[in-house]
Amino acid sequence: MISRLAVPACTFLTASLVCAAPAQKETWWSLRPLPPKPDVTGHPVDYYIAAKLKEAGLTASPQADARTLIRRLSFDLTGLPPSPEEVEAFVADQNPQAYAKLADRLLASPRYGERWARHWLDVVHYGDTHGYDKDQPRPNAWPYRDYVIRAFNEDKPYARFVQEQIAGDALFPNTRDGIEALGFIAAGPWDLIGHAEVPEEKIDGKVARHLDRDDMVANTINTFCSFTVHCAQCHDHKFDPIKQEDYYSLQSVFAALDRADRSYDLDPAVAQQRSALETEQKMCRAKSDAIQAKAKPVAGEALTALDQMIANLNKPAASLAAQFGWHSAIAATPDEAKWVQVDLGESVALSQVVLHPCRDDFAGIGDGFGFPVRFKIEASNDPKFANAARVVTDQTQQDVPNPKVGAVTYATAGTARYVRITTTKLATRQNDYIFSLAELEVFDAAGKNVALSAAVTSLDSVDAPPRWRRANLTDSWYPGADPAKVSTPGAHSAKLQQARRFLLEAVLAKQEVAELEAAERALAEAEQKLKALPPPQRIYSGTVHHGSGNFTGTGTKGGQPRPVFVLSRGDVARPGPEAVPGSISCIESLPARFTLPKDAPEWERRAALARWITDSKNPLTWRSIVNRVWQYHFGRGLADSPNDFGKMGLPPTHPELLDWLAADFRDTGGSFKKLHRLIVTSAVYRQSSGARSDQNTGHRAPGTENPDPENRLLWRMNRRKLEAEAVRDSLLAVSGLLDLKMGGPAFQDFVVEHPEHSPHYEYHLADLTDPKVHRRSVYRFLARSKPQPWMATMDCADPSMLVEKRTQTITPLQALAQLNNQLTLVAAKGFAARVQRESKDLNGQVSRAIQLAVQRAPSAEELRKVAACAQQFGMAAACRVLLNLNEFNFVD
Repeated sequence: MISRLAVPACTFLTASLVCAAPAQKETWWSLRPLPPKPDVTGHPVDYYIAAKLKEAGLTASPQADARTLIRRLSFDLTGLPPSPEEVEAFVADQNPQAYAKLADRLLASPRYGERWARHWLDVVHYGDTHGYDKDQPRPNAWPYRDYVIRAFNEDKPYARFVQEQIAGDALFPNTRDGIEALGFIAAGPWDLIGHAEVPEEKIDGKVARHLDRDDMVANTINTFCSFTVHCAQCHDHKFDPIKQEDYYSLQSVFAALDRADRSYDLDPAVAQQRSALETEQKMCRAKSDAIQAKAKPVAGEALTALDQMIANLNKPAASLAAQFGWHSAIAATPDEAKWVQVDLGESVALSQVVLHPCRDDFAGIGDGFGFPVRFKIEASNDPKFANAARVVTDQTQQDVPNPKVGAVTYATAGTARYVRITTTKLATRQNDYIFSLAELEVFDAAGKNVALSAAVTSLDSVDAPPRWRRANLTDSWYPGADPAKVSTPGAHSAKLQQARRFLLEAVLAKQEVAELEAAERALAEAEQKLKALPPPQRIYSGTVHHGSGNFTGTGTKGGQPRPVFVLSRGDVARPGPEAVPGSISCIESLPARFTLPKDAPEWERRAALARWITDSKNPLTWRSIVNRVWQYHFGRGLADSPNDFGKMGLPPTHPELLDWLAADFRDTGGSFKKLHRLIVTSAVYRQSSGARSDQNTGHRAPGTENPDPENRLLWRMNRRKLEAEAVRDSLLAVSGLLDLKMGGPAFQDFVVEHPEHSPHYEYHLADLTDPKVHRRSVYRFLARSKPQPWMATMDCADPSMLVEKRTQTITPLQALAQLNNQLTLVAAKGFAARVQRESKDLNGQVSRAIQLAVQRAPSAEELRKVAACAQQFGMAAACRVLLNLNEFNFVD
């Protein structure tokens, strides 16, 4: 079963071909070097398309009308409809350059980056949650989304765009984009349980990390090269010239990385300063450690003991959050007596005893987990409570309401060294019974918690550190504790530090003590300067992780990459030879393996891969990206399998045009905006999408049927339905509700239930009248486990999958969903309020509503029918009808 988890789906789909003889070596179309770009007559797009049409005996369609062109261009480049005023101005403009100027204006709009970033995020399967079982949120994923938007708006050269996403921290150190772009590596799903709860050395842990690297490899090569290299993880690729060794060489590139939050600075100058100060810190610590090491032969054991006690007192709140508390052994009946007690170290004058309940979602219990139903608290100077025990409180006669969250406080008096809680009725767990507490605090007359770090004993205990253990009962951490006040060093720590210092000074020579003091002063100065810097930002990205517990990462090993082996049949339990960092070997003009020193830092592997992908001699990269851009303009790529340029994909309909565009894009700086402008100014793009009787089979002479009924040769423009995001944004735009605020954390159009364990994303509970959810769809929080139902119905991309091309369907369910969706109702009311503000009479309001919805003036019949609807059912109902028109939902 384990090995099967690591096998790609294509293995099972092609099982019947396993025994086929290997194909002879040949140069497949996508692997051939890009030929020199020939000179062409006129517009290059029109030149190549016209040649194919002529060869097929077809002719191009006439140019679309001006209104259609501005709608088409606006939706293609910005994802939003033009205003009626913009349409009228464009229709009236007789300047021959009016269309080109319109294209330039739309490409310069910040809305352009938001539109094209959404396409890119589909391809890289970006999401705001981990996916898998628990589907926890990624609160720091959004900076990558903003980076993509910014990169498109700034027209970042494509080679730089690629390099930043694979190795920005290496190739462009201390830059904001060089860090934020690394969100690409971590964009896909991540197995929280397999990484954070299963040790890396176990089989399941190895499988989880293998599949994690597999996603990184697939995302990288699919996205940038349009090749299915991940099909070679169990054997050589069955169809394409990709060796199994190639696949594991690519895994080796990412062998040091994990998906985790990473700190960075927006200002490069601050980043450089922070880097210098952190280097100074390391040097000072190293010098201090070297001097203190000289004391080890004499005082080693004493120093180790003091260090452990100081560490326990200074335990950070972040690590304490994983410590739930103390938990008795499980009992079969509720009346089994259990007890737990603390030793305060000496007899103390007491004033209060405070019990803090636990929190654990086991069996859905949550807050108040294991809090005793009936119990008593006693104080004594006798550790066995055999006699002279004083009762602080007796709650054994009736059930105590579970406090869920919050402390339960009992006043007391007198002196005692020991405090004990004894239960007489246990809490229900799941067909069994327990007693648990998160924290026991005992306060003296001065208001000090004298139970902090006190020794704990009990009748029995479930020891499952760090979550459950006796020491958790007095560590100062409990649900609702203020992190800023948890486990502060206090006087105990200061005394221990002082004792440690006296010990060092007694053992070391005077010169060594002076050098130690100088190193500590320099360290303190560096730390003070670091504190004065602006707080760093956080991004969820591919990074060397410095973790703890099971999810340790490679940071504990200095970021040294894990060894990656060629796995026999993809089975992590059957490792073969160790893989060498590299890429695929079927690009003959580029080396398949990277020449790197054995001790090279991990980022040099990624830098080598980034350079390999963006090399001018790599034909896959340049063909892949221009094919993707073409697809989003025409609804279909020149090669209609944008993630598979191998033998199981579809060859291009116009290979010469694809090569010309790829070479031109590569050789002129990799400008997206230049490529867009080239495509949209072609006569091919500006064609009408209307049906033509001369091209339809039913209107042609016998024997002269249309050889291209699917319009692959582009004798007309393809009619396209708006994507889910464009429909949603248009609803908000025409209603006047759209908030064009850019960037920042995603908005949530849902309510989260059970956030601590496995969040439930409940969309039906959201308030869609809240202006916070009226931002553009690209800023929507994307939960992998439960997509937004209406968006999913409208064929929105699944963020758990690499979506190179969206499914486009037209179903009755879509019409019903759009008619009755809560957002449509909110938009219809806003739409009605807008037109009522802008016009006073009914006909004027209806006319304005139609112009806003479909960007044209209504006919007399349309005006009459919509006005009658508004008169009978209200303007909001009439607007709701307009928002469901086919004309509203189609590009043209």
